[in-house]
Amino acid sequence: MSADRSQILNGIRRSLQRGELAGDGLKDVQSRLAQPPRGPTVARAQLAPADKVALFCQWAEFNNASVARVSAADVPGEVTGFLARNNLPANVAMAPSPLLEGYDWASQKMLSIRRGRGEGDDQVSITGAFAGIAETGTLVMASGPDHPVSLNLLPDTHVVVLREADIVGGYEDVWGRLRERYGKDRMPRTVNTITGPSRTGDIEQTIELGAHGPRRMHILVVRE
Repeated sequence: MSADRSQILNGIRRSLQRGELAGDGLKDVQSRLAQPPRGPTVARAQLAPADKVALFCQWAEFNNASVARVSAADVPGEVTGFLARNNLPANVAMAPSPLLEGYDWASQKMLSIRRGRGEGDDQVSITGAFAGIAETGTLVMASGPDHPVSLNLLPDTHVVVLREADIVGGYEDVWGRLRERYGKDRMPRTVNTITGPSRTGDIEQTIELGAHGPRRMHILVVRE
């Protein structure tokens, strides 16, 4: 693997007519990798925490997601209520996340939960989220044993439980949080950014929901 990488990088250097990095150039690269510079900051998302939450909810709804602001105790009941209001099955696939296990799912006697990765016949999934981005109403999902990527993509309906404390201003805040939580050598295999349900306008410029993933997204924003 190392030899193959060296061959590729050496080919790039030759095409750019550059030699091996050394001296100050090497130090500059190492310094940048050790402390990555922060990118541009979007002014509209530089808000107090409560205003970030409100802005996230505004943009999420603009992007065709539905949003409910609830307390932790109300999470299981809101999920059941959402399924009933939309005539959806009470059988769901849920991410095996310690965060989600903290809610009182046993209180919902009609709700049947299977924990694990998404399957082809799942109609509803429940996951947490690594972060929410106020700037655009985008959810950030980090893959791992507690969050199989398939739950983001396969079911027609995606229910997301997002804590207010995990809503940040912009994308640059997310990159910093990822580095802090995982470290540079232990990043998640996949980071998905999801802005509302899946949609496309490729056919006659008409928006069609559910083109490449869930056609319905419901976000529970949980108050601290």
